[in-house]
Amino acid sequence: MRAAWYEKQGPASEVLQLGNLPTPEPEQGEVRVKLSFSGVNPSDTKRRLGFGGQKMAYPAIVPHSDGSGIIDQVGTGVPKNRIGERVWIYCGQWERAHGTAAEYISIREDHAIPLPDQIELMSGACLGIPAVTAHRALLTDGSLNNLTVLVTGGAGAVGNYAIQLAKWGGAEQVITTCSSPEKENHARAAGADLVINYKEEDVSAKILEATDGNGVDRIVEVAFGANLPSTVALLKDNGIISAYGSDIEPTPVLPFYPMMLKNCVLRWVFMYKIPEDDFANACHDLNDWLKKSSTHHMVSKIFPLEKIAEAHKFLESGEATGNVIVSIGGENETLKK
Repeated sequence: MRAAWYEKQGPASEVLQLGNLPTPEPEQGEVRVKLSFSGVNPSDTKRRLGFGGQKMAYPAIVPHSDGSGIIDQVGTGVPKNRIGERVWIYCGQWERAHGTAAEYISIREDHAIPLPDQIELMSGACLGIPAVTAHRALLTDGSLNNLTVLVTGGAGAVGNYAIQLAKWGGAEQVITTCSSPEKENHARAAGADLVINYKEEDVSAKILEATDGNGVDRIVEVAFGANLPSTVALLKDNGIISAYGSDIEPTPVLPFYPMMLKNCVLRWVFMYKIPEDDFANACHDLNDWLKKSSTHHMVSKIFPLEKIAEAHKFLESGEATGNVIVSIGGENETLKK
C-alpha cells in the first residue's frame, strides 16, 4: 500500500518519506479501513519534531491520528456487517506506529465511528482530535443552557467545532476571537453571536459591553498563558476555563488568589488521555449532533499524499484556517458489501 512515514524526527521536508508498506490485516477486535482522507493536526507535526522532548517511540511512524474511509475487512469478534461502513477515525497514531497517512489502517473497532450518511468523507476526517477536544472542553462540566461562552481562536479547527457545539449545547451567547476579516466570516458561519478581531479591537472591553459587564461563564482557551490575565478578569464567579493550548506562553504563572476568589475551575484538555467512557460518550454526542444539525466543517487546504510534507509545513506556518487534509483515496465513497 502507498504510505508516508518517518524514521527520525526533524523538519517535514527532511524526514517524511513516501513509498510502499505492507498492507495491514485486522487483528481480533479490529477493523481495516480503506482510507479516503487523513487529517493533519498540531500534535502530529509536534510529534514529528520531537516537541517537548518526545522521542521516536517506534523505528518508523506513519503519522496522523484522524481520518475517514470505508471498512473493507474485519477481525475476529467484529460483526461482518461492518464491512462497507463509512467511518471517521480517532487516535489512529496514538501509542501505535501506524496512523492514517496511508491507504489502509487496521484499528480498534471502537475507534472507527460510523459516519452519518449526510456527512461527506472529507468532513469526517476533520472530526477526531478537533471535535472531541471541543466536546471535552464544553460538555464535560454540566449544562450550557443560558450560559455565555467565550471561544478564543474561533477560526481554528477546535474553535470552529467549539462554537457549533456550544450553540448545540444550549449556550445563550457564544463569543469568539479571530485575527482577520476572513477568519471572522468563518466564525460567523459556525454560529458565533459576537466575533472580535483581537488585533484591532479591545477584546475585554467588547466582551464586557456585550455581557452588561458580567463577563462569561465558560472559556475554551487556545492560548492559555498569553490570555491568562484577561481570561481571569472576564470569567464569572464559579466559571470554568478549559485550556487545550498554550504555545505562545508555555510556562505561565497562575494568579492564585484572583482565581481562587472566583472559585473557578481550570480544566486541562488533552484529548489522548480522555477516559474511555468519556470518549465513547463524546463520539455518541458528536454523531447525534452530526445527524440532527446543520454542521460546518472548515477545510483550509487539501494536499495529495505525495505532498504530505507541504501539508505539514502549511499547518506549521499558522496560515491554516480550519483543518488541513491529506487526500488518499477521496473518490472512493462506496464499497460493495
